Amino acid sequence: MTTILVTGGAGFLGSHLCDRLIEKGDTVICLDNFFTGRKENIQHLVGHPRFELIRHDIVHPLYLEVDQIYNMACPASPVAYQFNPIKTIKTSTVGMVNILGLAKRCKARVLQASTSEVYGDPVVHPQQEDYWGHVNPLGPRSCYDEGKRVAESLCMNYHLAHGVEVRIIRIFNTYGPRMDPNDGRVISNFITQALRGTPITIYGDGSQTRSFCYVDDLVRGIIAMMNQEDHVGPVNLGNPGEYTMLELAEQVLKATGSSVPLAHEPLPKDDPKQRCPDITRARQILGWEPKFPLAEGLKSTVAYYREALGIKA
Repeated sequence: MTTILVTGGAGFLGSHLCDRLIEKGDTVICLDNFFTGRKENIQHLVGHPRFELIRHDIVHPLYLEVDQIYNMACPASPVAYQFNPIKTIKTSTVGMVNILGLAKRCKARVLQASTSEVYGDPVVHPQQEDYWGHVNPLGPRSCYDEGKRVAESLCMNYHLAHGVEVRIIRIFNTYGPRMDPNDGRVISNFITQALRGTPITIYGDGSQTRSFCYVDDLVRGIIAMMNQEDHVGPVNLGNPGEYTMLELAEQVLKATGSSVPLAHEPLPKDDPKQRCPDITRARQILGWEPKFPLAEGLKSTVAYYREALGIKA
């Protein structure tokens, strides 16, 4: 039986990962400081004989005995990570050092949940893992972008200098049940606005693109990456289907049955114009690709938001 630490385990992605690992028969230690994680995300696991919940912030050292570590700890929405940018940077740097130090001590394998944000506002499209990115180190998003870039560097250097087993994934936009309605990212914004009957906010002319991966697909890819033996990474995990913000708004209106108007506002600073993964490496190394089309994933996400917001169909 594998003992697995999931940092950020009460978050949107972390809680789904805890579910799958418990289903697989693993013992799971869920660690979270509950800055963006929520107890209701993992409440159904509390009391399970193979599940343990610890309230802890990875910025402080931790001492456990585990076989694998999924490092999911870090606020991922701009609203959350810009609320306390210094803390965000510390989570990805000091926190990463603590996680890698733990892995070195107990000879655990670490999977680092990095992000497509390391590519910044890309000049290469779609983004391949060997692209170095186009990030503003002084901009409002830099606390997250640059923190994750440093975290990747720390992983590689611990791997090369100390033989720590690491796996690096770069996660592209993900959505699904348990994503906080106030998350601040585009899918949660659009769905909550449509359900509440308020205009959908489109920044700029709506021609900027994103790709959207359903959470079940992503978790399947994360576990596959952790358990393959040959590749450190990085490996992109995301859905290569690319949508403009206007196309996404159309899909959300259809999924919610809403007919609210669109309201255009100026583009935020450093907002990427295009974001889409090249998943050739994930296909080759992991045999992985997403299965859920956007329309199908939106159905269950909208149902979750209806319940979370108390809005009847």
